[in-house]
Amino acid sequence: MSSPRIVIVGAGGVGAPFGSALARAGHDVTFIARGDHLRAIQAHGLRVEGTLGNFHLNPAKATDDPAGLGPVDYVLFTPKLWDVEATGEFIKPLIGPDTGVIPLQNGIDAAERLAPILGEGHVMGGVAAVSAAIAEPGLVRQMAEFQMFLFGELDGSRSPRALRLQAICDASDLDGRLSDDIQYDMWWKFCFLSSGAAITAVTRQRTKVALTDPDMRRVYRSLFEEVVAVGQACGVNLADGLVDELLAREDGFADGWISSMAMDLLRGKRLELPWLSGKVVELGREKGVPTPTTFTLYAMLKPYIDGRPEGSPTG
Repeated sequence: MSSPRIVIVGAGGVGAPFGSALARAGHDVTFIARGDHLRAIQAHGLRVEGTLGNFHLNPAKATDDPAGLGPVDYVLFTPKLWDVEATGEFIKPLIGPDTGVIPLQNGIDAAERLAPILGEGHVMGGVAAVSAAIAEPGLVRQMAEFQMFLFGELDGSRSPRALRLQAICDASDLDGRLSDDIQYDMWWKFCFLSSGAAITAVTRQRTKVALTDPDMRRVYRSLFEEVVAVGQACGVNLADGLVDELLAREDGFADGWISSMAMDLLRGKRLELPWLSGKVVELGREKGVPTPTTFTLYAMLKPYIDGRPEGSPTG
Protein backbone atom coordinates (compact mmCIF):
# COMPACT_ATOMS: atom_id res chain seq x y z
CA MET A 1 0.00 0.00 0.00
CA SER A 2 1.39 3.41 -0.97
CA SER A 3 2.09 6.04 1.64
CA PRO A 4 -1.00 8.19 2.21
CA ARG A 5 -0.96 11.75 0.97
CA ILE A 6 -2.19 14.26 3.55
CA VAL A 7 -2.95 17.93 3.01
CA ILE A 8 -3.34 20.39 5.86
CA VAL A 9 -5.50 23.32 4.76
CA GLY A 10 -4.26 26.13 6.96
CA ALA A 11 -0.90 26.11 8.76
CA GLY A 12 -2.06 28.02 11.83
CA GLY A 13 -2.89 27.11 15.41
CA VAL A 14 -4.48 23.76 14.52
CA GLY A 15 -2.92 22.80 11.21
CA ALA A 16 0.71 23.49 12.09
CA PRO A 17 0.98 21.34 15.25
CA PHE A 18 -1.06 18.49 13.76
CA GLY A 19 0.59 18.53 10.36
CA SER A 20 4.12 18.83 11.71
CA ALA A 21 3.55 15.85 14.03
CA LEU A 22 2.44 13.74 11.07
CA ALA A 23 5.30 14.96 8.87
CA ARG A 24 7.91 14.29 11.58
CA ALA A 25 6.70 10.67 11.58
CA GLY A 26 7.58 10.42 7.89
CA HIS A 27 4.13 10.87 6.39
CA ASP A 28 3.67 12.77 3.11
CA VAL A 29 2.22 16.06 4.38
CA THR A 30 1.69 19.29 2.43
CA PHE A 31 0.46 22.53 3.98
CA ILE A 32 -1.85 24.92 2.14
CA ALA A 33 -0.92 28.41 3.34
CA ARG A 34 -0.67 31.94 1.97
CA GLY A 35 1.13 35.25 2.22
CA ASP A 36 4.14 35.85 4.44
CA HIS A 37 3.46 32.68 6.44
CA LEU A 38 3.66 30.55 3.29
CA ARG A 39 6.83 32.26 2.10
CA ALA A 40 8.50 31.79 5.48
CA ILE A 41 7.59 28.08 5.55
CA GLN A 42 8.89 27.55 2.02
CA ALA A 43 12.15 29.39 2.78
CA HIS A 44 12.93 28.30 6.34
CA GLY A 45 10.53 25.50 7.29
CA LEU A 46 7.78 25.47 9.90
CA ARG A 47 8.52 26.00 13.60
CA VAL A 48 6.17 24.93 16.38
CA GLU A 49 7.14 26.02 19.88
CA GLY A 50 5.52 26.02 23.29
CA THR A 51 4.40 23.92 26.20
CA LEU A 52 4.67 20.58 24.37
CA GLY A 53 8.18 21.18 23.06
CA ASN A 54 9.93 22.99 20.23
CA PHE A 55 10.03 21.49 16.74
CA HIS A 56 11.44 22.71 13.43
CA LEU A 57 10.11 20.96 10.35
CA ASN A 58 12.65 21.85 7.67
CA PRO A 59 12.08 21.44 4.83
CA ALA A 60 8.32 21.63 4.96
CA LYS A 61 6.14 21.10 1.89
CA ALA A 62 3.84 24.09 1.44
CA THR A 63 1.91 25.68 -1.41
CA ASP A 64 -1.00 27.97 -2.20
CA ASP A 65 -2.07 25.92 -5.24
CA PRO A 66 -4.21 22.83 -4.52
CA ALA A 67 -4.59 22.22 -8.25
CA GLY A 68 -0.88 21.46 -8.42
CA LEU A 69 -1.26 18.63 -5.91
CA GLY A 70 -4.13 16.65 -7.38
CA PRO A 71 -6.24 14.14 -5.42
CA VAL A 72 -5.01 13.12 -1.96
CA ASP A 73 -6.09 10.65 0.72
CA TYR A 74 -6.88 12.97 3.63
CA VAL A 75 -7.51 16.66 4.11
CA LEU A 76 -7.39 18.25 7.55
CA PHE A 77 -9.50 21.35 7.02
CA THR A 78 -8.70 24.20 9.44
CA PRO A 79 -9.57 27.64 7.98
CA LYS A 80 -11.63 30.14 9.93
CA LEU A 81 -15.37 29.58 9.98
CA TRP A 82 -16.16 32.49 7.66
CA ASP A 83 -13.95 30.87 5.00
CA VAL A 84 -15.57 27.43 4.93
CA GLU A 85 -17.48 27.71 1.63
CA ALA A 86 -14.82 29.65 -0.28
CA THR A 87 -12.03 27.34 0.87
CA GLY A 88 -14.18 24.30 0.12
CA GLU A 89 -14.46 25.43 -3.50
CA PHE A 90 -10.71 26.17 -3.55
CA ILE A 91 -9.69 22.64 -2.53
CA LYS A 92 -11.89 20.72 -4.97
CA PRO A 93 -8.79 19.57 -6.93
CA LEU A 94 -7.70 17.59 -3.84
CA ILE A 95 -10.79 15.38 -3.91
CA GLY A 96 -10.42 11.85 -5.30
CA PRO A 97 -12.76 8.85 -5.17
CA ASP A 98 -12.16 8.10 -1.47
CA THR A 99 -10.68 11.32 -0.09
CA GLY A 100 -11.65 12.00 3.51
CA VAL A 101 -12.01 15.66 4.49
CA ILE A 102 -12.01 16.29 8.25
CA PRO A 103 -13.18 19.78 9.29
CA LEU A 104 -11.48 20.86 12.53
CA GLN A 105 -13.13 24.23 13.07
CA ASN A 106 -14.46 25.53 16.37
CA GLY A 107 -18.12 25.62 15.31
CA ILE A 108 -20.74 22.92 14.85
CA ASP A 109 -21.82 23.30 11.21
CA ALA A 110 -18.67 23.11 9.06
CA ALA A 111 -19.37 19.54 7.88
CA GLU A 112 -22.90 20.32 6.73
CA ARG A 113 -21.66 23.44 4.95
CA LEU A 114 -18.90 21.52 3.14
CA ALA A 115 -20.99 18.53 2.07
CA PRO A 116 -22.86 20.30 -0.78
CA ILE A 117 -19.53 21.54 -2.15
CA LEU A 118 -17.31 18.46 -1.87
CA GLY A 119 -19.93 15.70 -1.73
CA GLU A 120 -21.40 14.13 1.38
CA GLY A 121 -19.33 10.97 0.96
CA HIS A 122 -16.10 12.90 1.31
CA VAL A 123 -16.81 14.87 4.49
CA MET A 124 -16.08 13.29 7.84
CA GLY A 125 -16.50 14.69 11.34
CA GLY A 126 -13.67 16.06 13.44
CA VAL A 127 -12.86 17.68 16.74
CA ALA A 128 -9.59 19.45 17.55
CA ALA A 129 -8.29 20.15 21.04
CA VAL A 130 -5.32 22.49 20.86
CA SER A 131 -4.49 26.05 21.89
CA ALA A 132 -1.99 27.72 19.58
CA ALA A 133 -1.62 30.65 17.22
CA ILE A 134 0.71 32.09 14.59
CA ALA A 135 3.28 34.17 16.48
CA GLU A 136 5.11 35.35 13.35
CA PRO A 137 5.48 34.08 9.78
CA GLY A 138 6.78 30.55 9.93
CA LEU A 139 6.27 30.18 13.70
CA VAL A 140 3.25 28.81 15.58
CA ARG A 141 3.27 28.97 19.39
CA GLN A 142 1.32 26.54 21.56
CA MET A 143 -0.28 27.93 24.72
CA ALA A 144 -1.67 24.86 26.53
CA GLU A 145 -0.57 21.34 27.41
CA PHE A 146 -3.03 19.48 25.23
CA GLN A 147 -2.99 18.49 21.57
CA MET A 148 -5.34 15.84 20.22
CA PHE A 149 -8.13 15.30 17.75
CA LEU A 150 -11.10 13.02 17.27
CA PHE A 151 -12.42 11.95 13.89
CA GLY A 152 -15.00 9.62 12.43
CA GLU A 153 -17.56 9.04 9.75
CA LEU A 154 -20.69 11.15 10.26
CA ASP A 155 -22.88 8.03 10.06
CA GLY A 156 -20.88 6.30 12.81
CA SER A 157 -19.42 3.58 10.59
CA ARG A 158 -15.86 2.33 11.03
CA SER A 159 -14.83 2.75 7.41
CA PRO A 160 -11.51 1.53 5.97
CA ARG A 161 -10.32 5.12 5.53
CA ALA A 162 -11.17 5.96 9.16
CA LEU A 163 -9.30 2.88 10.41
CA ARG A 164 -6.35 3.73 8.20
CA LEU A 165 -6.22 7.27 9.60
CA GLN A 166 -6.17 5.79 13.11
CA ALA A 167 -3.13 3.74 12.12
CA ILE A 168 -1.46 6.83 10.66
CA CYS A 169 -1.94 8.74 13.89
CA ASP A 170 -0.74 5.79 15.98
CA ALA A 171 2.51 5.84 14.01
CA SER A 172 3.13 9.51 14.87
CA ASP A 173 3.26 11.87 17.85
CA LEU A 174 -0.25 13.10 17.03
CA ASP A 175 -2.89 11.92 19.48
CA GLY A 176 -5.62 11.15 16.97
CA ARG A 177 -8.55 8.91 17.95
CA LEU A 178 -11.30 7.29 15.93
CA SER A 179 -14.53 8.26 17.67
CA ASP A 180 -17.40 5.90 18.35
CA ASP A 181 -19.85 8.83 18.15
CA ILE A 182 -18.39 11.83 16.38
CA GLN A 183 -21.70 13.72 16.42
CA TYR A 184 -21.70 13.64 20.23
CA ASP A 185 -18.02 14.60 20.35
CA MET A 186 -18.55 17.56 18.02
CA TRP A 187 -21.35 18.85 20.23
CA TRP A 188 -19.28 18.28 23.41
CA LYS A 189 -16.53 20.41 21.90
CA PHE A 190 -19.05 23.04 20.77
CA CYS A 191 -20.47 23.28 24.30
CA PHE A 192 -16.97 23.62 25.72
CA LEU A 193 -15.58 25.98 23.09
CA SER A 194 -18.47 28.33 22.40
CA SER A 195 -18.83 29.05 26.13
CA GLY A 196 -15.10 29.43 26.72
CA ALA A 197 -14.69 31.62 23.65
CA ALA A 198 -17.41 33.99 24.84
CA ILE A 199 -16.14 34.28 28.41
CA THR A 200 -12.47 34.73 27.48
CA ALA A 201 -13.29 37.28 24.77
CA VAL A 202 -15.53 39.39 26.99
CA THR A 203 -13.07 39.34 29.92
CA ARG A 204 -9.91 39.38 27.76
CA GLN A 205 -8.58 36.84 30.27
CA ARG A 206 -7.85 33.12 30.54
CA THR A 207 -10.68 30.91 31.74
CA LYS A 208 -9.15 30.63 35.21
CA VAL A 209 -10.20 34.22 35.94
CA ALA A 210 -13.86 33.41 35.34
CA LEU A 211 -13.68 30.09 37.18
CA THR A 212 -12.23 31.54 40.38
CA ASP A 213 -14.59 34.53 40.69
CA PRO A 214 -17.99 33.42 42.08
CA ASP A 215 -20.01 35.88 40.01
CA MET A 216 -18.24 35.12 36.74
CA ARG A 217 -18.41 31.40 37.47
CA ARG A 218 -22.21 31.71 37.58
CA VAL A 219 -22.12 33.34 34.15
CA TYR A 220 -19.85 30.57 32.85
CA ARG A 221 -22.19 27.87 34.18
CA SER A 222 -25.16 29.59 32.57
CA LEU A 223 -23.39 29.59 29.19
CA PHE A 224 -22.80 25.85 29.50
CA GLU A 225 -26.40 25.22 30.56
CA GLU A 226 -27.79 27.09 27.56
CA VAL A 227 -25.68 25.44 24.88
CA VAL A 228 -26.27 21.97 26.37
CA ALA A 229 -30.02 22.62 26.33
CA VAL A 230 -29.79 23.73 22.69
CA GLY A 231 -27.89 20.57 21.77
CA GLN A 232 -30.47 18.42 23.49
CA ALA A 233 -33.23 20.21 21.60
CA CYS A 234 -31.35 19.45 18.36
CA GLY A 235 -31.61 15.76 19.15
CA VAL A 236 -28.09 15.16 20.45
CA ASN A 237 -27.84 12.78 23.39
CA LEU A 238 -26.14 15.19 25.81
CA ALA A 239 -26.48 14.05 29.42
CA ASP A 240 -28.00 16.36 32.02
CA GLY A 241 -24.77 16.08 34.03
CA LEU A 242 -22.68 17.42 31.16
CA VAL A 243 -22.57 20.96 32.62
CA ASP A 244 -20.84 19.70 35.77
CA GLU A 245 -18.52 17.58 33.62
CA LEU A 246 -17.55 20.62 31.54
CA LEU A 247 -16.87 22.74 34.62
CA ALA A 248 -14.80 19.97 36.16
CA ARG A 249 -12.77 19.70 32.98
CA GLU A 250 -12.17 23.45 33.05
CA ASP A 251 -11.11 23.32 36.70
CA GLY A 252 -8.55 20.68 35.74
CA PHE A 253 -6.48 23.14 33.71
CA ALA A 254 -3.99 24.68 36.14
CA ASP A 255 -3.89 28.12 34.50
CA GLY A 256 -6.97 27.85 32.32
CA TRP A 257 -6.81 28.72 28.63
CA ILE A 258 -7.67 31.57 26.29
CA SER A 259 -9.63 31.06 23.10
CA SER A 260 -8.48 31.85 19.59
CA MET A 261 -11.47 34.22 19.36
CA ALA A 262 -10.20 36.16 22.36
CA MET A 263 -6.74 36.28 20.78
CA ASP A 264 -8.25 37.55 17.53
CA LEU A 265 -10.14 40.24 19.44
CA LEU A 266 -6.98 41.38 21.25
CA ARG A 267 -5.20 41.60 17.89
CA GLY A 268 -8.01 43.58 16.28
CA LYS A 269 -8.90 40.77 13.88
CA ARG A 270 -12.23 39.45 12.62
CA LEU A 271 -14.12 37.16 15.01
CA GLU A 272 -15.83 33.78 14.58
CA LEU A 273 -18.59 35.04 16.88
CA PRO A 274 -21.54 34.45 14.47
CA TRP A 275 -20.68 30.72 14.26
CA LEU A 276 -20.09 30.31 18.02
CA SER A 277 -22.30 32.34 20.38
CA GLY A 278 -24.34 33.51 17.40
CA LYS A 279 -25.03 29.91 16.37
CA VAL A 280 -26.17 29.04 19.90
CA VAL A 281 -28.61 31.98 19.82
CA GLU A 282 -29.81 31.07 16.30
CA LEU A 283 -30.43 27.41 17.13
CA GLY A 284 -32.03 28.39 20.43
CA ARG A 285 -34.56 30.54 18.59
CA GLU A 286 -35.27 27.74 16.11
CA LYS A 287 -35.85 25.18 18.88
CA GLY A 288 -37.56 27.46 21.38
CA VAL A 289 -34.71 27.29 23.93
CA PRO A 290 -34.00 30.54 25.84
CA THR A 291 -30.35 31.64 25.67
CA PRO A 292 -30.28 34.97 27.57
CA THR A 293 -26.70 34.73 28.88
CA THR A 294 -25.25 33.68 25.54
CA PHE A 295 -27.23 36.43 23.81
CA THR A 296 -25.90 39.06 26.23
CA LEU A 297 -22.26 38.14 25.65
CA TYR A 298 -22.91 37.83 21.91
CA ALA A 299 -24.41 41.34 21.83
CA MET A 300 -21.47 42.75 23.83
CA LEU A 301 -18.96 41.31 21.36
CA LYS A 302 -20.82 42.24 18.16
CA PRO A 303 -18.96 45.56 17.66
CA TYR A 304 -15.77 43.54 17.16
CA ILE A 305 -17.09 40.97 14.65
CA ASP A 306 -15.29 42.58 11.72
CA GLY A 307 -12.24 43.59 13.74
CA ARG A 308 -11.50 46.47 16.07
CA PRO A 309 -13.93 49.32 15.29
CA GLU A 310 -12.42 52.43 13.76
CA GLY A 311 -11.75 55.03 16.43
CA SER A 312 -12.06 52.48 19.24
CA PRO A 313 -10.65 53.83 22.55
CA THR A 314 -9.08 50.41 23.12
CA GLY A 315 -6.61 51.03 20.30
